[in-house]
Amino acid sequence: MLDDKRILITGAAQGMGREIALEAARRGASHLGIADRDVEGLRTLAAEIEALGARAAELEVDLAQGTQVIAMVDDFARQAGGMDTLVNNAGVLDHVFTDPDRVRVHELEETAWDAVMDINLKAVWLAIKAATPYLMESSRGPSVVNAASVAGMNGSPMTAYSVSKAAVLQLTRTAAVGLAPHIRVNAFSPGSIRTPMSQSHLDAADDKVARARAMYGTHLLPRFGEVEEIAAAVCFLASDAASFITGANLPVDGGTTAWRGVRDDVEVD
Repeated sequence: MLDDKRILITGAAQGMGREIALEAARRGASHLGIADRDVEGLRTLAAEIEALGARAAELEVDLAQGTQVIAMVDDFARQAGGMDTLVNNAGVLDHVFTDPDRVRVHELEETAWDAVMDINLKAVWLAIKAATPYLMESSRGPSVVNAASVAGMNGSPMTAYSVSKAAVLQLTRTAAVGLAPHIRVNAFSPGSIRTPMSQSHLDAADDKVARARAMYGTHLLPRFGEVEEIAAAVCFLASDAASFITGANLPVDGGTTAWRGVRDDVEVD
């Protein structure tokens, strides 16, 4: 499905990015650029990728630094002899940079806004810009896959995160227009996904049912999504099976964006 593709993935050391990298290796990718700030996480992941028969390039990067984003792309293309797919998976929430109780539009500090935008939006644009010359040279169905979010499709109290993900959706459409017909550009929008961070947030609650309702009560399918389900969607969008799809957004959200309700039968998953 991804035979011999050379794929660069940001935010790869844990959660969704980690599983995307492993699934890509299982599906035949030849080279995987795994980019993150977590050097130890990258080292562990690289060993797992190579055990699956693919080659791994460990790329330490601070996506808030534009020069590092460009260097990351160039470094991977040099090591892999080119590039066929860019997966802009990395992202951060507002509360990484500020008090989690001060993320609404009238409370958020400018510094937090800028920090989120640098990673969630500017780095995505810069990575696409830097990758384009390499993707233009690819004859293996070149594409870009961007991580958006259901928070970018509906309103959310997380001001910077929500706005940044809405902007990623528009950047996806704009890039699809600008890079057609040679490079496809698509996005995926996760709902609440079970990652170490989200699971620990649920486990720490005194009232787990109330927190479960807050986290995935809007899913028509009343549970967390799994990282394996995200990885399958991303690998599909990166594959030749999606060769007639560009400028699209694939919600992987348990039905969240299909309605405007909250289930009253949520149980702890």
